[in-house]
Amino acid sequence: MRAIILVGGEGTRLRPLTYNVPKAVVPVLNEPFLKHVLYYLKGHGVDQVILALGHQAEQIQSCFGGGSELGLKLIYLIEHSPLGTAGAVKNAEAFLDEPFFVFNGDIFTGIDLTAMMHQHRERRASVSIALVPVENPTIYGVVETDAGGRVKRFVEKPSWRQVTTNMINAGIYIVEPSVLKHIPPLTRFTFEHGLFPQLLELGEPIFNYPSDAYWIDIGAPQKYLKLNCDLLLGKEHSIFYQPDVNNGVNFKGESFVHSTAQIEGPLMIGENCVIERDVQLKGPAVLGMGCRLKQGAVVERAVLWEDIEMGGSAVLKNCVIGSHSRIEEAVSLDDCVVGENTIISKGSKLAYGLKAWSCGF
Repeated sequence: MRAIILVGGEGTRLRPLTYNVPKAVVPVLNEPFLKHVLYYLKGHGVDQVILALGHQAEQIQSCFGGGSELGLKLIYLIEHSPLGTAGAVKNAEAFLDEPFFVFNGDIFTGIDLTAMMHQHRERRASVSIALVPVENPTIYGVVETDAGGRVKRFVEKPSWRQVTTNMINAGIYIVEPSVLKHIPPLTRFTFEHGLFPQLLELGEPIFNYPSDAYWIDIGAPQKYLKLNCDLLLGKEHSIFYQPDVNNGVNFKGESFVHSTAQIEGPLMIGENCVIERDVQLKGPAVLGMGCRLKQGAVVERAVLWEDIEMGGSAVLKNCVIGSHSRIEEAVSLDDCVVGENTIISKGSKLAYGLKAWSCGF
């Protein structure tokens, strides 16, 4: 069984975290985001994954190689100019000779793909689209269906006056190879505005697969932080975190924790971290490899990438901090995202959009 994952975007909504790191590789519980997705697909019988690449393709290739360590076969297709969601799939047509999954590369979910494929075949659909409920459908694509689940209409980013359902396109499809003939080759073409409306006009059977399983789009920093916290809190399963171990404090390798430090899970702590005297570390939180929290530092609901140093009495709450950054003594940050290789000292000015840091998720 095959899947194609669309990971060619620049991750602009996740900046400043994605200036130097592709979105597919940003760490979630100290593992590349895409690694979680690949294990999820493998759990539903997928054994071959095609990665549609563009921006920073080399980093993704070097991270995952041929996929043998994951028990998968990975195929890389690089777009030299953006082809859009459907155009990227058309570019992989030579590898697609049976029904296959299509995944947007910024989705984390627990949707039952096995059941979705069973329904797809049972209904003899040309395309099946996973749908999930959201509180605010105006920022997504709404999918209207009839009582039998057959898709009638697509409305992209509707106004509230146009909203007739809260069920949105989850960015997960099952597609029959026969419909690829409707996608022009080497042309920028999307599912949402191009292929799907065209298939409806042709009378092709497109069906929904509604699900209330966990689903999140990690494209923005607040959603990225939420995913890490949700996994630690057990709102969705992760093979990389065991909530019943050491009161929910998971160490990956050896680290130093001073006896006076106050540590409260759920936590994921990477190798070679140093947690000094009187530090307060309260989960859900993640420390990447080589982080150093100096005396009296406070961390609550935060994700720290690798090699972060926090000065004495510094405070981080609801923050994401990129690798090799320094939060100097007595600095207090709340609801902030800090890019890689950044030094934050008292009196630092906001530098939103300038590869430094921003506050107010």
